[in-house]
Amino acid sequence: MSEKGGRYRITVRGLVQGVGFRPFVYRLAVREGVKGRVSNGLEGVRIEAYFQEEKQRNRFLRALREEAPPPSRIWEISVVKENGGKIPPPEDFEIVPSDDTVPGITQVSPDIAVCEACLRDMKTQPHRIDYPFINCTHCGPRFTIITDLPYDRPNTTMASFRMCVRCRREYEDVNDRRFHAQPIACTECGPHYVLETWGERVTAQEEILRRVVRMLMMGGTVAIKGMGGYFLACDATCEEAVERLRSAKRRDRKPFAVMFRDVRALKEYAGVTKEEEAELLSWRRPIVVVREGEKKLAPSVSMGFPTVGAMLPYMPFHYLLFELCPLPALVFTSGNLSDEPIVIEDEEARKKLLPVSDLLVTYNRRIHNRVDDSVVFFERGRRRVVRRSRGFVPAPVPLSLPVDGIFAAGAELVNCFCLGKEKLAIMSQHIGDLKNYETYVFYREAAERMMRLFRVDPQVAACDLHPDYLSTRYARETGLLLTEVQHHHAHIAAVLAEKGLDEKVIGVSFDGTGLGDDGHIWGGEFFQCDLSGYQRLAHLEYIPMPGGDKVVQQPWRMSLAYLYSLYGEQLVELPLEVVRETERKGMLASSLEMLRKQIHTPLTSSAGRLFDAVAALTGVCRETSFHAEAPMRLESVAVRGIGGEYPWEGEDVISFLPALEAIVEDIRKGVPPEEIAARFHNTMAGMIVSTVLRLSRDTGIHKVVLAGGTFQNRILLGQVEDRLEKKGLEVLIPQEFPVNDGGIALGQLAVAAKRREMGKL
Repeated sequence: MSEKGGRYRITVRGLVQGVGFRPFVYRLAVREGVKGRVSNGLEGVRIEAYFQEEKQRNRFLRALREEAPPPSRIWEISVVKENGGKIPPPEDFEIVPSDDTVPGITQVSPDIAVCEACLRDMKTQPHRIDYPFINCTHCGPRFTIITDLPYDRPNTTMASFRMCVRCRREYEDVNDRRFHAQPIACTECGPHYVLETWGERVTAQEEILRRVVRMLMMGGTVAIKGMGGYFLACDATCEEAVERLRSAKRRDRKPFAVMFRDVRALKEYAGVTKEEEAELLSWRRPIVVVREGEKKLAPSVSMGFPTVGAMLPYMPFHYLLFELCPLPALVFTSGNLSDEPIVIEDEEARKKLLPVSDLLVTYNRRIHNRVDDSVVFFERGRRRVVRRSRGFVPAPVPLSLPVDGIFAAGAELVNCFCLGKEKLAIMSQHIGDLKNYETYVFYREAAERMMRLFRVDPQVAACDLHPDYLSTRYARETGLLLTEVQHHHAHIAAVLAEKGLDEKVIGVSFDGTGLGDDGHIWGGEFFQCDLSGYQRLAHLEYIPMPGGDKVVQQPWRMSLAYLYSLYGEQLVELPLEVVRETERKGMLASSLEMLRKQIHTPLTSSAGRLFDAVAALTGVCRETSFHAEAPMRLESVAVRGIGGEYPWEGEDVISFLPALEAIVEDIRKGVPPEEIAARFHNTMAGMIVSTVLRLSRDTGIHKVVLAGGTFQNRILLGQVEDRLEKKGLEVLIPQEFPVNDGGIALGQLAVAAKRREMGKL
């Protein structure tokens, strides 16, 4: 044996359990002639390998990283040479059963889109011809079906399905792609679909598919049980069908997601970059927000936005459906009403979805963990997460500090919570708006379920400063040691945690709402901060919010607030449509009274409210039907490439009143809203860049964190990121979680851990 040969202990850390990693290592070892064993351990996958020479070792280690199963994610490979003494190497390589019940093991794979190999098997394997639940160790449901650890079939919702002889043989054959694939099944022993209408049940799969296709072609709506919940589908090219679905779902103007039959169909209706196409085809199969193409879907799909929330088939049933259905695309929206959680229970689907659809397609395997589709977009060729759910959850985020025993409650809107396990942050799936009662019930259920699943026994609860957030109330009800984290500090801390940093940065935290230390509503903040604390260096000036939280649904209120700050009572004489419209509705006098007497007019420094004001002034959006609609619509009309900025003033307190005054003049001159929106975006970006550069000079800090929901704005994010990087600053944006409030819990977790480390808890 050469000097570089011998016995090595290799530890692979990352998402390497539940994704077929041990069988992969076994097959690799056999191919390379390596002797030894592989098992799961607390820290990841453990390999004991005996190498004959250095070349063999290097080949094995290189292939270990380069050929790993697509759903796996390797964070680190440690290699330690051991003194083997006189212990002879084993005769072969084996997979050693491991004690997965040890509390430290927290690995549960996200759900994985059906793989190409299984799609081929679906047309060639006699016992799986057109079988809609086909899967292997590289694909299929994971998180949605698991009920407990270890991830074995008895601890999934497949427990009631007894494997047939053929499936059992594949399951036990280490050389088979379905070795230890817990959801393994076939036409003989696995789940099956059922179609239901009023008073009728259809169980023959071919007939189910024919009925569904016929209904879709007729402009009908079909409720379909998916991987993590039910969906509502209709013809995305038929305006009447989409309008009917929109009315049934009670969803006025929020865009629908669309499932295209394949990439070719998608490219007929959308402009897709190579990065977007790769993400659409990835094993995660998220919704990717892409630009509309020349060929248009039904107008009511996107409701005036120049983008499409596109996805591709990810379940075998989707492929079988499109084999028969000639339509290029289907609306595929969450099976719920209004803002309620996605439906997962079959009986609930019969009560809530069947009355608003023409057919209900279900199956007899239970969904244990509710999971929506994830949503991402790309800017400057980089993926940005909007909603982190199916395909991402519950993959942990590795951290640089211990977070064990910390529960982070998250925010109020687009809520996610977070659990700390050793040095891992386990983020929940997208929960939603906790103001909705059903969503809050889901939040409590999911929190308790994930604590139990991942063996987390929390001692500390971290929450937002806002006392009225239901997430804060829940944290208090736990009776745990409580620590409150300021909303915008949590935004910045989340990015630091993901990047493994604990150093001072310039943090730009722009969003809609967050309670500040002074009791006002913050949302346009420049910090110098690290995990231990922050200093507020600059912020947008305070503006009153007439009607308080009503401004979120009625952006015209914020336009009046800015106009009042500029013109006082004289605003009534301005020849602006927003003023005339408010007067016609009988709301002008009462709004002015509130502003004059400072009644129910809390102060805000929010960037989101500034976007609201400009959207209302320009007539782009004066009333909203979903969260952040006004800023989104203002972005959607802004013409890229138009130059020019509006004036602004101030350093520590930044005023946009000069910009608003100039915008009023442009409106009076008849300048189109598209040009005004473009210049406003330029102005906002220019202000952020100018302020950050000044603060960088003053502090000597060259790392900048951009966080908060405002940075979901592609134009703003692209301009700020590009200009700061060209000035030599390092710009940090989250890659693994949303920049919006869906990432707040991670920041709360990190701040709480730092406080504990410093003895401040």
